[in-house]
Amino acid sequence: MVCKGMKLLLLLSVLFILNCKESGRKANASGSEQSTNLVERPIKSPNFSLASLDDVIVSLDHYKGKFLVIHIATTWCPFCNAEAPYLEKLFQDYQGKNVEVLLIDVKEPKELVKEKLQRKYNLTFPILLDIDGDVAASFAPKDVLPDLSRDEVMLASNLLIDPDGNIQFMSLLDSKNFDAELHHLKSKLDELL
Repeated sequence: MVCKGMKLLLLLSVLFILNCKESGRKANASGSEQSTNLVERPIKSPNFSLASLDDVIVSLDHYKGKFLVIHIATTWCPFCNAEAPYLEKLFQDYQGKNVEVLLIDVKEPKELVKEKLQRKYNLTFPILLDIDGDVAASFAPKDVLPDLSRDEVMLASNLLIDPDGNIQFMSLLDSKNFDAELHHLKSKLDELL
């Protein structure tokens, strides 16, 4: 428990430093901050295959031709937990619009994830288990947060992958501009639909 708390404290500290560095980003014409989207132009998503909580192997290929929202999480991450109900709402609101939602849990056992995420938040979309953290690490931008392990960089991140398998939106945890209700992600999704 202390180790996870220290990891979260380290993660938040590094993210705060990164946020200070990124706060120099230009404001748009109205003077408000730009979207938290780190993707300037679409980039090919890494492929993955992971087991779901139901022991079904799921890969990116299963979602070809659809928009896919991916949230990368752990049960001990308060930011991930804050977003969970809004991910479920997004899933419900966009059903029938060619949009799917996945949560990828990093390095935690199945029963813990079932109890602390799926059941606690009544999540009805698939939850995948990234037991070794390799899939989360594969999404981590190469030039961000080198002091953390690559899978930890992606905690509480949201991605939007288009029907052709390109990442159109990626947000990393930004404690100053935290978007628990997923406004930026939904805005990009609405723009693409």
